[in-house]
Amino acid sequence: MSFGDFLWSLLIFYFIFFYFMILFRIIGDLFADHDASGWNKFLWILFLLFFPFIAICVYLITKGPAMTQRAMARAAEVNASQQAYIREVAGAGTDPTDQIAKGAELLKSGAITQTEFDALKAKALA
Repeated sequence: MSFGDFLWSLLIFYFIFFYFMILFRIIGDLFADHDASGWNKFLWILFLLFFPFIAICVYLITKGPAMTQRAMARAAEVNASQQAYIREVAGAGTDPTDQIAKGAELLKSGAITQTEFDALKAKALA
């Protein structure tokens, strides 16, 4: 096997991996779309099975912006719930030293950054 054959094999592997990433992202988005009916989802799945490359292109063109909006909405929900949890845990105690200790635990676990810990500490000491 020559170096050129290796590079072609690597390129083919990359495109197969890329194809499956896009395919699973589309299938995940398809089932996360609450506006689409069951028949609509079924037809998209059939289209993806029998004409995969055409279906991927058509889906990304027709539903790409909505796909992005759904992903951003999910990310915003996760961020909001994480921030609520951090506020709940960090603000659990009324004693400033207790709040700082909780913040230090969150900092150690990686749930908050050093900047967020400094802000929490300043707020507790104020």
